[in-house]
Amino acid sequence: MSAHSLALLADIARLVRKRFEQRAQSLGLTRSQWRTLAYLSKNEGIHQGGLAELLEIEPIALVRVLDKLAERGLIERRRHPSDRRIWLLYLRDEVRPLLAEIHELADATRAEALLGIAPERLEETFTVLSEIKANLVLACEAPTGEKEQEHD
Repeated sequence: MSAHSLALLADIARLVRKRFEQRAQSLGLTRSQWRTLAYLSKNEGIHQGGLAELLEIEPIALVRVLDKLAERGLIERRRHPSDRRIWLLYLRDEVRPLLAEIHELADATRAEALLGIAPERLEETFTVLSEIKANLVLACEAPTGEKEQEHD
């Protein structure tokens, strides 16, 4: 895969986010807020530090986002049963319709991006991208070699 291919993947990801953000303006949420809700919907009961790690943001930045979402009544923090220093995060019922809208916007954005591409081509592309991801996951788990470290 050439550098141009990697740049293309980055451009596609950026444009999908941009298009979704255009659609999501009507929700009254910031990008950080809807991302947090999306990740939390798949990881309810997670602690704040774990969610920050998933979102790849600093815990203090997440606290500000969570404060805003809690003020709007969309999430709640519950104390960990055995460690009172840890807060566990849960969605409130009031957020469920908003999450449905987020999913609808994501589906519309995905459909727009994939418009006119034959299903068999999409399946092959998905397979190749999945293999690339698996390679990178393994590479990230392995220590880097000395020669690689010299280039940093």
